[in-house]
Amino acid sequence: MSYRTLVVHLDTSLRAHPRLELAITLARQFGAHLTGVFALYTPNPRSLDVMSGASGYFEAHQQLRAERRGALERLFHAELKRAQVPGEWLATDQSAALAMPQLARCADLIIAGQDDPQDPEAYVGDNFTANLVLSAGRPVLLVPYAGSVAATGTHVMVGWDGSREAARAVHDALPFMRSATRVTVVTVHGAHRDAAARIPAADMAMAIARHGVHVETRDVTVDSEASIGDTLLSEAAGLGADLLVMGGYGRTRWQELVLGGATRTVMQSMTLPVLLSH
Repeated sequence: MSYRTLVVHLDTSLRAHPRLELAITLARQFGAHLTGVFALYTPNPRSLDVMSGASGYFEAHQQLRAERRGALERLFHAELKRAQVPGEWLATDQSAALAMPQLARCADLIIAGQDDPQDPEAYVGDNFTANLVLSAGRPVLLVPYAGSVAATGTHVMVGWDGSREAARAVHDALPFMRSATRVTVVTVHGAHRDAAARIPAADMAMAIARHGVHVETRDVTVDSEASIGDTLLSEAAGLGADLLVMGGYGRTRWQELVLGGATRTVMQSMTLPVLLSH
């Protein structure tokens, strides 16, 4: 198994160009076809956003967005040609929150950006990345808005808790692990976490190793008040990992998105690319 079809979400944000560069690097690494989906926030004329004036920014910056779109599309085609990567550009007027999950369902991997509260152009809808993780049915590689990410997957760290979501994330990330120089499976233990019912990290490490991957395991014990998400990010930084793999937990309750605590923390505070599977 390898990644043969990649889909990257593109917009008019400042981080769209670096995200595209990473997507092209990965497409070349895995010999994959790359589809760039250009999808933005589209105000609904009947929505409360428009009535309250929240869409005013986007209406006032239509010309800027059109210029950035044109520049990004030209860059997309030029960079694919330079890298000799097959691909296509898809631009949709449909809301990104609706278009991306549908257009990406046939992909092996989706590449998207972390929500950036400092850049209005990065806003493409409430809870966009969380909804993408939970609804696309495919693994999502989230790229942090802070820092520079030229490549990822040299040292892969797995956040393992024995769950269905974590198991799916591990298997979705196997192409990264096969090409990594180091893979570490980390389990966080705490006072209120049921270790007896958990599938041991050693069992998953053995399954990964059968794919020709050298795997290490690491157990971390924290007190009951510690955040699992913060602990995973701290461990990733301490180990020097450049990719975190974990399950994406969440559900919709009464039309309200409810994310798991660790998932929410990591998505808000990530400092390295994170591959999430639901």
